Amino acid sequence: MEHNRVASLGLNLDERKAVERFRQTVVEPSMESLVILDFWAEWCGPCKALTPVLEKVAADYADKGVILAKINVDEEKFIASQFQVRSIPTVYALFQGQPVADLTNARSESQLKGLLDQLLKQLPVKAGAGAPDIEPLLAMGEEVLDGGDAERAVSIFAQILEMAPESPAAHAGLIRALIVMGHLEEAEAALAELPEGAGADPAIERARAALALAKDAPEAGELAQLKAAAEAAPADQEAGFAYANAAFAAGERDAAAATLLRLIAADRAWNEGAARSRLLQIFEVIGLEDPWVAAQRRKLSTILFG
Repeated sequence: MEHNRVASLGLNLDERKAVERFRQTVVEPSMESLVILDFWAEWCGPCKALTPVLEKVAADYADKGVILAKINVDEEKFIASQFQVRSIPTVYALFQGQPVADLTNARSESQLKGLLDQLLKQLPVKAGAGAPDIEPLLAMGEEVLDGGDAERAVSIFAQILEMAPESPAAHAGLIRALIVMGHLEEAEAALAELPEGAGADPAIERARAALALAKDAPEAGELAQLKAAAEAAPADQEAGFAYANAAFAAGERDAAAATLLRLIAADRAWNEGAARSRLLQIFEVIGLEDPWVAAQRRKLSTILFG
């Protein structure tokens, strides 16, 4: 089939949506760039081994007009079927909407780069066409970080910064990934070395807030003591606030939110609204679009306006 002209006749709504997503994320960029198209799935072990190699090569070749596009075969069954993907990982090189090479058997960095070098000599790829568009890589880094693989997220954000050293989103992602790994000193150093003017970006503010909260992480056994103190004296706002801070820093966000909401309901003006301010800070750190945040915001609204 011609992948840049998938006929819509006879396709259902979901298939037409899949074709449109593919057109926007793969076909259009391939008009000028060489797209590495990676078919993968969450359950595929070899895919996970190959992904860091593909990410690194794509980052190294970004200024030559190479970009990486990933297709989850479980989420995009129709697109995978159009490419007749029978096993994964399957990796193609696409240019101007057409497959120009099968890269599946190239599993090492040197093998991939050798094949890409050959293709770039033969095709009129626009050098640097892939460099400015870091959004897919940023989304990939955030997805990896949300999935709990902070170490790989650090690698992705570091590679993005090689391509776009001024990107506040990439700096913020790197800082938050370091925080998740527990490397607070490295995160603080990265925050201190930001490019001029980046510090006021909302993404950096989110990373700064995450670092401030992470510094409240309790020592071994301290969280249990703070919880016991808060439960023993429910009216003690200070004890509850200390426990909520420690709980969030320890990764227990449900307990932290529940405690802060209880404090707000009891006395929203305590300590100049400290409990509400800390809850809003937690929302910023996690991300205002996160479903968990949306649920907690509804609870907060009920308390404030119910």
